[in-house]
Amino acid sequence: MHKITTFVVAESGRGRKGKEASSVPPVKSAPHYFEKSVPTQYLLKQETLKLDDLEVKVSVKSYHPDAILVEGSFDVQTIFAENILDLKDRLIDACYEIVKKNGGKEETAEEYTVYQITGYAGDPEIFLKGKESRMAGLLKSERLPLDEKEVEHTLSYQFKYAKDDLVIVDWDGAFIFDPKGEFEETIELFELANYQLLRYRLLDEDLDEHMKKMSRFTQPEEVTNRFLRLFWVPSKEVTQEFRDVIRIRSQAINQFEALDRDIKLIGDWYSARLYDLLSKKFRLSGWRDAVRDKLESLEDIYTIASENLGMSRIQRLEIIQIWGFFVLQAGWLILIILEFIYFTR
Repeated sequence: MHKITTFVVAESGRGRKGKEASSVPPVKSAPHYFEKSVPTQYLLKQETLKLDDLEVKVSVKSYHPDAILVEGSFDVQTIFAENILDLKDRLIDACYEIVKKNGGKEETAEEYTVYQITGYAGDPEIFLKGKESRMAGLLKSERLPLDEKEVEHTLSYQFKYAKDDLVIVDWDGAFIFDPKGEFEETIELFELANYQLLRYRLLDEDLDEHMKKMSRFTQPEEVTNRFLRLFWVPSKEVTQEFRDVIRIRSQAINQFEALDRDIKLIGDWYSARLYDLLSKKFRLSGWRDAVRDKLESLEDIYTIASENLGMSRIQRLEIIQIWGFFVLQAGWLILIILEFIYFTR
């Protein structure tokens, strides 16, 4: 018997928090503190859907306070049936509908499909012979025949822990081989990696918006009066933008760096090694570097805006002192003229 699990994790503004989802006891070795090292899933509700003659079990969960997770799964006789991609696409559409009903945003979401194979005996590599092309097509949701090199590349991201298990990872999907059908722990790691990818995407988009807002303050036309530019000080809007940047940076450090640190602490355990493989496939380090670069760029833009459109406090005091000197000289001149008129009258 084979099984397909599809999930969609999406941004949600409702911040709903149900009861804490019961954690799956690690089947493979993992330290006791691993469960405390990752974001907690909260179960909102469970339901059953009909997909043709298949019964689909759906779970709606959340990563408090900013994401919703909809997970659907069903059993099939064989994953390699011709209509599997059609069934998978329909299940994804159903998950998106549930996401929208629960306040999720379809435009900012990550979807993933996990193909699970159980009930076999021996090394899973034996099971793969002759099915490589079909497996690569399922992983990529591709209906066209793939080139042999592309098939080889797609199946190259593998992780084997025990003699009779295997995980093959790709961008849109994964294959899990486990003779006992113990998949829950591994699927939760896939959900966690997709959640982190979503958070990086959201943060990246947020920084882009802040950069657009800040960039306009570096344009001279923002302060058209040259005299006023001498005394220009960063407006409340600019100051607030910079405060937002500091807040975002603090959140990034607290959320992303802490998770990476905890994962590294786990070492060579099954969970850490699989998560490391997922991180490489999802290019999470590249997203992290891009976010850091944009945070630094925003700070540079704020500095440029302050220097180009305004002057330092010392410079403004010097200007005020010069204008004060001229006003004083003008006052003395007016006083001399008035005295001259008085004595010559």
